[in-house]
Amino acid sequence: MKALMLEQYENLQVVDMPAPAPAADEVVIRVAACGICGSDVHGYDGGSGRRIPPIVMGHEAAGIITAVGADVADYKPGDRVTFDSTVYCGACEYCLRGEVNLCDNRQVLGVSCGDYRRNGAFAELVAVPARILYRLPNDFPFEEAAMLEAVSVALHGVRVTQMKGGESALVIGAGMIGLLTAQAARAAGCSHVTIADVDAARLQMAVEVGIPDTLCLSGNALVEEILKRTNGRGVDVVLEAVGRAETVVASIECVRRGGTVTLIGNIQPEVPLPLQRVVTREVRLQGSCSSAGEYPDAIRLLASGAITVKPLISAVSSLDEAASWFKRLHAREAGLLKVVVKPTS
Repeated sequence: MKALMLEQYENLQVVDMPAPAPAADEVVIRVAACGICGSDVHGYDGGSGRRIPPIVMGHEAAGIITAVGADVADYKPGDRVTFDSTVYCGACEYCLRGEVNLCDNRQVLGVSCGDYRRNGAFAELVAVPARILYRLPNDFPFEEAAMLEAVSVALHGVRVTQMKGGESALVIGAGMIGLLTAQAARAAGCSHVTIADVDAARLQMAVEVGIPDTLCLSGNALVEEILKRTNGRGVDVVLEAVGRAETVVASIECVRRGGTVTLIGNIQPEVPLPLQRVVTREVRLQGSCSSAGEYPDAIRLLASGAITVKPLISAVSSLDEAASWFKRLHAREAGLLKVVVKPTS
């Protein structure tokens, strides 16, 4: 089969490699679409340390089953499926509690780090455990199905925030996850959703997906504007989708007393914490990692139109053209957000 191999950092090549055979609990999927995630771009240049070459990246994917292992009873060749990016064991204490994103033996497709190496879905075929599969409706476009992993991450961030409905929410960061998180917050019943970023083009995308209240502000300027709008109170919930010191601190300053700041972004490993502002205002800080069973809701919300992803797909690429799209994403080309690769036609 053909696969897009990261042979060295910033060096992607289409190569021939053996087709995978399913283990007893696995299926083999002919990949119809696989999105280029921001984490893949950070892996492409070695910045993340989690895409050590050689590795076939890619974890946002969907396709059609071509073969099943001996112990797989619930799926058959021809089934249209997507799958979790997290390969969880299903047996540890976290998995048994449904917290599969915190699995003791967690692996991620398309990742190679010091602990493991698992080839991903920038390939014609990929083998995955049947336990991480989800069925797709017959009319669900594969290009949009490749966005389900990101939608699930956004839904998880909203779920762990424990909203009751009627909240005012601020999303900081209008990248892919921020744009989806804003839609997820709206779908969860927030009375008002504002999204902030310093990239006007991305804020225009927010308008296109139904989030018209945008602020092209960051840092102190953003805090001042939010406090002005709320008569000094702050918003009920802040969903931080950047992961930098400036945006984390701004999140804490923008939330009301007793409010919740959910941290989804994860760029800087450490940021300063205004401890007294958190403690004396009884602000709840909540981390959010990946997803844990939100795929069915993601499929339902996309199928119903409650969340839309089509405006966020900048381009669809063949496997042969994917390396050039990686270069353009890495260069942060203006207006370029999500590229979906189609390894098979």
